[in-house]
Amino acid sequence: MPPRFLSGILLCTLVSTGSAQTVGSDPATRAYSPRCAPPLATALYCMELLPTARAENAAAVVELGRAASPFQVAVTPAGHLTYELTAWIEGLPDPAELGPYTTYVAWATPMALDPVLRLGPVRNGENALGRVALNKFLLMISAEASADVTEREGPLILRGRSPSTRIEAHDMLAQAPSAAQAPTRQRADTTAHTGHVMTDDHAATPGVDPAGWTPPPMYPGLAMLPGVMAVRPAVDPLRVLPAGIDPAALPEVRPAQMVELPDGGTLDLEAGFVRRRIGQQQLVMLAFNGQQPGPLLRVRQASTIFVNFTNGTPFPTAVHWHGLRLDNRFDGVPGVTQDAVPPGGSFRYQVHFPDPGIYWYHPHHREDVQQELGLYGNMLVDALEPAYYGPANREEVLILDDLLLGENGITPFGAQAATHALMGRFGNQLLVNGEPDWALDVAPGEVVRFFLTNASNTRTFNLSFTRTAEADAAAQREARMEVKGDVAYQTLPLKLVASDVGRFEREERVASVVLAPAERYVVEARFPEAGRWVLRNRVQAIDHRQGVFFPEERTLGEVRVSGAPTEEDHAHTHEELRAHASVVADIDRYRHRFEDAPDHHLVLDLQADSLARPVRDAMLYDRVYANPVEWAGTMPHMNWASTAREVTWILRDAASGLENMAIEWRFRVGDVVRIRVVNERDVFHAMQHPLHFHGQRFLVLSQNGAPTENLVWKDTVLLPAGSTTELLLELSNPGRWMVHCHIAEHLEAGMKFVLEVEER
Repeated sequence: MPPRFLSGILLCTLVSTGSAQTVGSDPATRAYSPRCAPPLATALYCMELLPTARAENAAAVVELGRAASPFQVAVTPAGHLTYELTAWIEGLPDPAELGPYTTYVAWATPMALDPVLRLGPVRNGENALGRVALNKFLLMISAEASADVTEREGPLILRGRSPSTRIEAHDMLAQAPSAAQAPTRQRADTTAHTGHVMTDDHAATPGVDPAGWTPPPMYPGLAMLPGVMAVRPAVDPLRVLPAGIDPAALPEVRPAQMVELPDGGTLDLEAGFVRRRIGQQQLVMLAFNGQQPGPLLRVRQASTIFVNFTNGTPFPTAVHWHGLRLDNRFDGVPGVTQDAVPPGGSFRYQVHFPDPGIYWYHPHHREDVQQELGLYGNMLVDALEPAYYGPANREEVLILDDLLLGENGITPFGAQAATHALMGRFGNQLLVNGEPDWALDVAPGEVVRFFLTNASNTRTFNLSFTRTAEADAAAQREARMEVKGDVAYQTLPLKLVASDVGRFEREERVASVVLAPAERYVVEARFPEAGRWVLRNRVQAIDHRQGVFFPEERTLGEVRVSGAPTEEDHAHTHEELRAHASVVADIDRYRHRFEDAPDHHLVLDLQADSLARPVRDAMLYDRVYANPVEWAGTMPHMNWASTAREVTWILRDAASGLENMAIEWRFRVGDVVRIRVVNERDVFHAMQHPLHFHGQRFLVLSQNGAPTENLVWKDTVLLPAGSTTELLLELSNPGRWMVHCHIAEHLEAGMKFVLEVEER
């Protein structure tokens, strides 16, 4: 592919396996990063700097490396992606040849050119430039009289733009005319797919359109094009509540109740309908035992319980015990470990808890519907090891979700196939423990241990506790300051303790927590004095039509700190960051495999066929850039109209070429395999995927070549668009186990396979 010029800046071309255009006239003599070399790993993470006339032979390639982070993506509390920049520079002349200059200095600046951030002196060869956390930015290298300059004064020598600058305002009449045109009459779109109905009701007004659909609400403040607004899914809307059932006769939902079960204990668990109110809307939803979330099960590590499950819904279903290394017969995957439980049927699960921590249960059959409607709950497993966690005044289990609501209630689901197949179903109402207004009251000085679970269909959260800057000096000393516009935010420091299947090698401080669907993290927070701390989700969304990033801030709840200081103050121990020798020793058994070549190579891909033409045209225009993580559902109508009939998300075994359920991976108990996972960039819609392995645990060794500095056992990993991730999978549990993307709509669109582990 030829180089692409945008606004006079040469940018790397996007290719599927990654390919770089050469820097300078002779690529054979140029120095490159291992990941920014022909072929370039991905243009999402590389940029070229072009010379000015003052130094025509100069050239540079800059790698946007993954900044150190305990999560699979590094972001600020405000949601800005953070990159560790490394530049490979050649051809810089002696600065004295250009005038009264002694050195070269690198700078970064947003597109508005204010502020200009000094990155430091550079020279020919490899240069570590440090971190940059900007949405769109320019990199510049200038000749300067001194390495100590704080503002750029000398001539510009090299310059380039970040890959994110490719997103620009749409010229739809040129790029996607079908998306810009409103339909003149109701018709079938025979140019793309006869199943897609085009309707004059393209303004998404309340009510049911001629196709039988209630369109989803638009994203606040953003508009979509008339052609896109006219498209409807190529399936029928699903009727959730069977005919003849009076919603008013349904039981009212109850909050989750903790159920402590001993070894050998039994729980009766029934899925059924409930009615509940959110805001001004009366909704019909699903619940376990009439509770949203379902009952919080508290058990002791190494115990086994029995769950008598009854399906009181009109859907075939099953219960998956997410993250547990339990007996394969009870993993709850219809068609793999059991038959689906029919409406009115029952199944007895035997659930074993080998590992301490936080886990959750949910359906594994049309979970895009059943999980969204409220069928999920947590399991808290207490460790056998004394003082497994540090001292805390209290523990709080928070399960996070979002619900898609329109003016007439919950936006309908697809009957024959899932809707929202491209990006997943983003909700517009955030929930904590099923509530839109979660709140917690604590005393000043209390340490709270939070067990966090993401039960949403597709949303990745970036969570932090913040407040505005009216607090006193003591709070400012303990909290990190950040300015957004003219508002100063304090961000409460969090101690990161554990993730999916246990503790980190060592505890560390974080300002926010990135939580992908199905992931869990355990964090501790100390609330130093009276006041109000708001739990916020803060991300950088994209207005694709205008080609700009903008902040999205959503409140999930609050912690109210008041009253007399706590009598049991754990301030001293909370300041300590413990290292866990037992975790290190457990992982030490596998460190000799960390540098091995991959045993398996998994590629994440997408096939889109017969999409409605307005959707296809608009999406093709947006392929110039893919956000490594799609944080917000800013294209709701276009996303809604894509179904699992037209969209197939793919897991491909690179060695055999087999895809999804045709993949045949066989192992034996005790095997340890290294897996390279490449999330393809050059697909119809590149997107992150939270990849989940049932019944086993793994380590994330590295991402985009950056080694993981603080390891933890995982069962779900966030794979940003265009990334390459190295996993070390421990096969300890016999049986047939599902591997899949945990975006519910991607799972329904085919992104899954089964691996088999035989007894040795």
